[in-house]
Amino acid sequence: MKLQEHIQLKEFLLERGYVRKKLHLTKTNHFEIRASINGVKGSFILDTGASSSCLDFESINRFKLKAKDSEVKAAGAGAIDMTTQIAPKNKVKIGKWKKDKVALILFSLSHVNTALVNHNAKPVDGIIGADILKKAKAIIDYDKKYLYLKL
Repeated sequence: MKLQEHIQLKEFLLERGYVRKKLHLTKTNHFEIRASINGVKGSFILDTGASSSCLDFESINRFKLKAKDSEVKAAGAGAIDMTTQIAPKNKVKIGKWKKDKVALILFSLSHVNTALVNHNAKPVDGIIGADILKKAKAIIDYDKKYLYLKL
C-alpha cells in the first residue's frame, strides 16, 4: 500500500462525522471517561460489557435525576439481584456528542467503587454501557486510547 493511500483511523472517522474523546486507563485497567449527565460533569467507567449505562443511587440529586422504581434486578462485577431504579429522559454529553431522552439505571455502585479504591484507583460516578455506545455508533481505539462517537 502506498503511503498516500494509507489513512489514519482518526482522519477516516473524523471525515465521516465522528468526534473523539480521550480515554484514560485506570490502575485497574479500565477506561475512564469524563461525561456530563443533565449538565453535571462526572467520571465514568467505559464498559462495553454493561448492557445499560448506570449511576449510583447516591447520584440522584447531584445529576438531577427523576428516578422511578424498577422491577429489574441488576447483576455485575460480582454482585447479583441488586435493587434498581430507572431514570428516564436524561441529557448525556460526551465531548461534542450529546443525546437527549437517555434512560439510566440506578443501583448501588459501592462494590465497584470499593474495588477501585482497593486498587488505588479513584471512585467513579457511574458506568457508560453498551446502550449509549450503540446509540453513538461508538468505535474504541484501544491503542491510541480514544473513543469515537458519531454526531
